Amino acid sequence: MNTTMHDATDDGTRPSSATLDELLTVDEVAALLKVTSSWVYEHTRSRGTPKSERLPHVKIGKYVRFDARVLRAFIEKKCRVA
Repeated sequence: MNTTMHDATDDGTRPSSATLDELLTVDEVAALLKVTSSWVYEHTRSRGTPKSERLPHVKIGKYVRFDARVLRAFIEKKCRVA
């Protein structure tokens, strides 16, 4: 049986979303926020921007990924009650 890590866990079962949270891509975050992917990249960079103002992300090699729960918490923190 030829399985990859994506296809099955060590015991041969498929991972459930309860045990493995999927990370979002730049394009997925851009679609959720209704902005361009270049805007998302720009807001992950540190050039003169305090860390607290950047979109929370994880670098996996050259790839940028986002934890949906952390991103939601960041957005909720940014929301202001008028």
